[in-house]
Amino acid sequence: MSDFEKSNSNIFADLGDPEAEQTLVCAQILSRIIDIVNERNFTETETAEILGISKLEASQLIKGKLSQFSLEDLFHILNAFDKDVEIILKPKVDVQFAKIRVLIEL
Repeated sequence: MSDFEKSNSNIFADLGDPEAEQTLVCAQILSRIIDIVNERNFTETETAEILGISKLEASQLIKGKLSQFSLEDLFHILNAFDKDVEIILKPKVDVQFAKIRVLIEL
């Protein structure tokens, strides 16, 4: 008998988050933002200046404090880092559930 349960591929759903899909999308976007900060070797101070936020907010961003930023905030941050954000609406593929996905082009 195993002490582990198989994940459904969304840790937030596994933890009972009622907005698991949106939380996962925000986490994926925030992860990419952190990658950009690290790739560009920005300090917290530089990040704050570029984004027009406080150093505390930049620190929370870099540490991945997801609850501090809305999806709209994350879109604006991506734009400030010269990244376009596209939202594509299309018919659902799955018969039962419509889904939210993030596709990131590097």
